[in-house]
Amino acid sequence: MVYRKTQGGNLTPRTWSQEPGLYKVDIKGKQNKKISADGYQAQFGANADRVFFMNSSEDETPQLSSINLDGFDKRVHYSSKHATEFRVSPDGEQLAFAERFKVWVTPFAKHGETVEIGPNANNLPVSQLSVRAGESISWNSKSNQLYWTLGPELYQAKVDTQYLNKDEKAQPSIINLGFTEKADVPRGTIAFVGGKVITMENDQVIDNGVVIVKDNHIVAVGDANIAIPKDAQIIDIKGKSIMPGLFDAHAHGQQADDEIVPQQNWALYSGLSLGVTTIHDPSNDTTEIFAASEQQKAGHIVGPRIFSTGTILYGANAPGYTSHIDSLDDAKFHLERLKKVGAFSVKSYNQPRRNQRQQVIAAARELEMMVVPEGGSLLQHNLTMVADGHTTVEHSLPVAAIYNDIKQFWSQTKVGYTPTLVVAYGGISGENYWYDKTDVWAHPRLSMYVPADILQARSMRRPHAPDGHYNHFNVAKVANELNKLGVHPNIGAHGQREGLAAHWEMWMFAQGGMSNMEVLKTATINPATTFGMEQQLGSIKAGKLADLIVIDGDPLADIRVTDKVTYTMVNGKLFNAETMNELNGDKEKRKPFFFEKI
Repeated sequence: MVYRKTQGGNLTPRTWSQEPGLYKVDIKGKQNKKISADGYQAQFGANADRVFFMNSSEDETPQLSSINLDGFDKRVHYSSKHATEFRVSPDGEQLAFAERFKVWVTPFAKHGETVEIGPNANNLPVSQLSVRAGESISWNSKSNQLYWTLGPELYQAKVDTQYLNKDEKAQPSIINLGFTEKADVPRGTIAFVGGKVITMENDQVIDNGVVIVKDNHIVAVGDANIAIPKDAQIIDIKGKSIMPGLFDAHAHGQQADDEIVPQQNWALYSGLSLGVTTIHDPSNDTTEIFAASEQQKAGHIVGPRIFSTGTILYGANAPGYTSHIDSLDDAKFHLERLKKVGAFSVKSYNQPRRNQRQQVIAAARELEMMVVPEGGSLLQHNLTMVADGHTTVEHSLPVAAIYNDIKQFWSQTKVGYTPTLVVAYGGISGENYWYDKTDVWAHPRLSMYVPADILQARSMRRPHAPDGHYNHFNVAKVANELNKLGVHPNIGAHGQREGLAAHWEMWMFAQGGMSNMEVLKTATINPATTFGMEQQLGSIKAGKLADLIVIDGDPLADIRVTDKVTYTMVNGKLFNAETMNELNGDKEKRKPFFFEKI
């Protein structure tokens, strides 16, 4: 048997990380031997004396290579600029490969030279098997049929091994492997009493208020005269404030290491501990983030609600990323494949021509999806994004100020704005301001949940500059001007600092002149509205989902207390925000992380 040994990464322990590579194991003698320092997708062909695997050349071109079981005589058989999978048939006669999200098959050439292969190759016959997207290729034992998947669907198609009908597309059979799992919902009633209720409903604030949650929904909101059910668990929040959980509209971050989703993701815990109950990630590994999203919904991992575009629709060349679009049908192909795996939005990333970006938007309207673009390069570029009707403009406008022409133009649209102040262009970015002005490594909550070597390396040796060198002040000022005209901005922490950066975003909006109430909207009702979730999230109202945070202080009086989170509730599940132990439902206690001293 041959297996791959990987290294621990940011999310998983690094304890067993020496000597990664491909190994063979003698099942009877249980002897392990390393045969290659690199490689993945290890597989056998017709014979068991060589192992095929994928790796990359020096210029990062994907390759199909092989090596003998003693670790010698390495050969490179095929290369392809855009391949993401190679699969040798069991009889060793055929080669299937995936390129640009489609499945192809070609004869396996047995000679010493490396063959450059692709859909348009003229050195060997190539047949296309999938009209719709495909991945996770595998052969049947007779080498005459191929399987691949698209979301929950398993495709099976016969292979014309004689390549007599090259232009005739295979007609695959489709089996739906999808199933329904119950969402994890705690049972019982909780009443938060005695605190200031910042509802985010028409600026309503209730002093000495009451919020009652049953299971995972808010059932009552009001003053101290509200009747509290006898069976309710009482949470006394006198002297504190309760508000909707934070919604990070532009959150990046790992959900897995090499497709291994950790049972406890410290980054997700850190975010929840600091009050982030929903994230929208506009660029992540498709296979990893939607798996993590479903695990969170089912209660198998702890974290915020996870939404994502999956992998970006990239206009440049990169294996597994390039999304070639030259027509509406091309655009629909890519949006349909992402919708199949769980996306309701896509990231249009540097498609070079405007008509390509418009085709993505047209496809999204047909498929009832949203489109967030990669902005921030040229103002004219951003303005076409607004004119064409993207869901938002992501990243800051690349100018120091805007004037009435742009204000009038943008305010007549429904296009949102997520300026990601932590990585704002045009000067030293906002993230560095907080490393400069505060002791981030000593933050009492962040330092509990982020490994010290990761946190300290970034935050201890820090930049130092006058405020005028930090451009986020200008960007936040422009965002405030747009906000007054009805273009409501969202926080977007960009994955810069786990949970805390969501608060930095709010604090920087305040530096741009926003009132504290308007600042809180950027982290709650604004992003909920941007992504069409305002009927369920973003404010404290009877009937909405119970995503709530309790803050030790009054953020309407002092916005800088927002990070003093004492309780976090996501989908009705209540956590002590410091320990991240569950206080209702199964009352599970958090286990120690691999980096914690016990």
